[in-house]
Parts: sequence; C-alpha cells; structure tokens
Amino acid sequence: MITTLIFDLGAVLIDWHPKHLYKKIFSTDAGIDDFLTNICTPHWNEEQDAGRSIKDGTDALIQQFPEHEENIRAYYGRWDEMLAGPIEGTLQIFTRLKQSGKYKLYALTNWSAETWPIALSKFDFLNWFDGIVVSGHEGIRKPAPEFFQLLLDRYDIKPHEALFIDDNLRNVLAAQAMGIASIHFTSPEKLQEELKQFLK
Repeated sequence: MITTLIFDLGAVLIDWHPKHLYKKIFSTDAGIDDFLTNICTPHWNEEQDAGRSIKDGTDALIQQFPEHEENIRAYYGRWDEMLAGPIEGTLQIFTRLKQSGKYKLYALTNWSAETWPIALSKFDFLNWFDGIVVSGHEGIRKPAPEFFQLLLDRYDIKPHEALFIDDNLRNVLAAQAMGIASIHFTSPEKLQEELKQFLK
C-alpha cells in the first residue's frame, strides 16, 4: 500500500526551463538550442545542482568559452526568468493529495543551493511538503542511489510504501532499481490516470 509520495519539482510541479530566459536573448530557436546543447549544457547545470558554486561553474565555463561570457553570466544572473510558474495541473493533483490527509508528501530535487531560496520565495506550496531534500545542500544528486537512500533514511520511508514521480526517465529507473514504485511524468493528465493504478 502506498503511504508516501515523492515528487521531483522542476518540470513536474514547477515550470522551470532555461529556454524561458534565452528566448529573450536569442532571436531563433536554433540559436537557443545550440547554446543549451553545447555551452550551458544540462550536465554543466547539474554540477551546480550537486554542490559546485555558481561562481566556480560560471568561471570555468567562461574560461572555456570566453566569447559567450555575457550569455553564460545570464544563466544564473537572470535565473529567476527561467521560472514560468507552477505547472497548474500537477499543482491541483498535489493539492488534492495534501488535502486528503492520507499520504506523506516529500520532494527530492536536483537544485542548486544558491537558487533554492528563490524557489522558496516564489512558490508557497513548497511549504506543504513533509520534507524536501535538495541536492545542492547534500552535495549529491539524482540518479545516485545514495541520494534516494538519504531521503529514505532521513524520513524513515519504506521503499515498498513509496511512489516516486519524476520527468527524467534516468531518475525513474534509478528509483525503481531501489524498489520504489515510480511514474515517469509527461503531463498532469497522464499523471492523474497513472496515479489511479497506485492509490486506492
């Protein structure tokens, strides 16, 4: 029986994406895609999520690509512009789960410790969780098994009683390998349907 739900945040409950910022900087989608594929890559961003300081990450990238300095600095200098708001459909689901009082609700997120306060100030619903584990605070990130285990241990969660929701299939597979039932998030509508399989 599922007693606990574990949510990812970015692209599940919060509409975060670098494209929200860079569409204001680049004139074409191709320019945005090239920059985010080859310069400010997801892997580079995840290094900050795992605890590297924004200054160190930014300086290292500027040293590698000095001709892109202005746009690299914009990544964290204008980071709040990457937040388009909550994903309303998922927030409605989350709200119903919270109001039901039937489940413990946790978040396990890859997020820089330095940008996390911005999210907390913008999204009141983050205070509804029974606990949140932030990769930037812990110096480790998904899909590392140790990061999942840290959440389980900290809040005394039994894997077979938990359901994990994440938009990244890599993280879903990692959770499943630890015996945690998981849903690969693609849309609020699909999530609502899939939850019916797990929540009685």
